[in-house]
Amino acid sequence: MLVIGLTGGIGSGKSTIADALAARGAGVIDTDVIARELTEPGQPALGEIAATFGADLIRSDGRLDRDALRALVFSDADARTRLEGILHPRIKDRMLERLAALDAPYAVLVIPLLFETNQHTLVDRVLVVDVPETVQRERVQRRSGLTHSEVDRIVASQISRAERLTRADDILDNSGDLPALLAQAERIHCSYIELAGNAKDRQIR
Repeated sequence: MLVIGLTGGIGSGKSTIADALAARGAGVIDTDVIARELTEPGQPALGEIAATFGADLIRSDGRLDRDALRALVFSDADARTRLEGILHPRIKDRMLERLAALDAPYAVLVIPLLFETNQHTLVDRVLVVDVPETVQRERVQRRSGLTHSEVDRIVASQISRAERLTRADDILDNSGDLPALLAQAERIHCSYIELAGNAKDRQIR
C-alpha cells in the first residue's frame, strides 16, 4: 500500500486535509487522535503520566488536564522529553497496527512531528500542508486562545518551515481560502490514486 506522511506546523490545516482525503477514500490514521485515546481514563499511559508529573494533572472526573500538561511540557524541555518517552512508542505501535489492518487505496499517516521523530522513514511520500508563519500564529491563537509566548514555544519545538518544505515530496498551500485548499486536496488525491495503481501494477507483474 502507498503510505503518505501528512505533516505541517501547528495550525497549518492538517486536519482539514486529512478529512478531505478520508472523504475521498483514503485510509487516514491520525496520531493526535491516537494520543487522545491513549490518555483516556483507565489507559496505562495516563497512569504513567500522573506518576511522572503529578496527580494534579488528573482532573476530578479522572481525565487528563491537557491544558496544564501542555503548559508544563512547552515550558520545560526535559518534561517534554519524558512525556514523549511515555507516549511516542505507544502511538507508533498503535499506528502501525492500524496501518497493517487498513483496506484502502492508499494510507495517510497524520504525524505532526514526522521529521522530528524520524517517522518519515515509515512512509513513501511526505505531504506538507504549508502556511506562512504569521498566518499560522494568527490561526492558532484564534482557535485555541494561546498566548503569543505559548505559540512561540510550540512553534520552536518543531523543525523550521524552510526545512519542512525542503524535505517534502508534495506541498499544499493553505494561505488562501478553504475552496482553494480543497481543490488542491482533490488534485493530490488523484495523484496518489494513480501512484497507488502504478505500484499495484508493478507488484502484479
